[in-house]
Amino acid sequence: MKIIVLPGDGIGPETVAVATASLEAVDARFRLGLDLQPDVAGHDSLRQYGTTVRPELLDRVKAADGLILGPMSTYDFKDESRGEINPSKYFRKNLDLFANIRPARTYEGSGSRYGKLDLVVVRENTEGFYADRNIESGGSEMLITPDVVVSLRRITRPCCERIARAAFDLAMTRQRHVTVVHKANVLRLGDGMFIDSCQLVARDYPDVRVDEVIVDAMMAHVVRAPERYDVIVTTNMFGDILSDLTAELSGSLGMAASINSGTKYAMAQAAHGSAPDIAGQNIANPFSQVCSAGMLLTWYGQREGRENFIQAGHALDEAVAQAIAARESTRDMGGSLGTRQTGEALVARLRAY
Repeated sequence: MKIIVLPGDGIGPETVAVATASLEAVDARFRLGLDLQPDVAGHDSLRQYGTTVRPELLDRVKAADGLILGPMSTYDFKDESRGEINPSKYFRKNLDLFANIRPARTYEGSGSRYGKLDLVVVRENTEGFYADRNIESGGSEMLITPDVVVSLRRITRPCCERIARAAFDLAMTRQRHVTVVHKANVLRLGDGMFIDSCQLVARDYPDVRVDEVIVDAMMAHVVRAPERYDVIVTTNMFGDILSDLTAELSGSLGMAASINSGTKYAMAQAAHGSAPDIAGQNIANPFSQVCSAGMLLTWYGQREGRENFIQAGHALDEAVAQAIAARESTRDMGGSLGTRQTGEALVARLRAY
């Protein structure tokens, strides 16, 4: 499996270094034959090449089997005419990565103040309210007068149906329960179409239990009783906010693993930002990046029918859980180690299996 590795900005090089070391450890254990190929994007690329993403980099990614994208300083990149392209957006759109899968679970020893949870938010990734992903060219926010802004939202049936199918496929590997989160009481047409599409897809999965929850109520329910939920499917903005909440409920946003996947391609990307305020201080939690890399192995294993890749992905998850229980982690998860030392302890644990 050939994987392009882009360390990113801020804490990215620190956390991605732990992820790649962990991949090398499971590569040896499960005989995966990984080919990790480093490259640059973001500020390093802008300094070297005058653009945050070179066109030929996309060709390299398409020729590979997966992409690891470290955190990017997205807010810094405002003018594409000056080479300031948002790398996450660029790969998401050009690879049609329509499903953003974000798991959240509690870990023994993490000190989480909330109830036990083990759920996954399946977020539609290509349309919705976000101005960078719902029209072909330009942006969908318009300054009508100096005091009036109009923001457009795009919802399409094909996109609703394919994200619903991704959620139901995932549910079949878990507890066979899908919760459709929406705001159809106000956004009657768009979210009404989303619900209809989910219910249509549900007919193909008679063994999966389906319920519907309005998004503002869901924010309370997932705090009060997170154990009630398994797979949550929702539109883009709601999924973005809800998955940050569930990640924090698991103990830390530093545990916010995710994968952006489509029909042919997938990108492992921690759901948090580049955190420039703590970059280089050896305190960032690397586990979100490690678990994202594990999700990429699992995706590839399922796609190619390679059981050893699925086992390797699960091994990374289990090693992270054991490390947290043993307090071999950064302070946000109850430990006292730095980023590098957390990675060294994790690799030692993986090699000891």
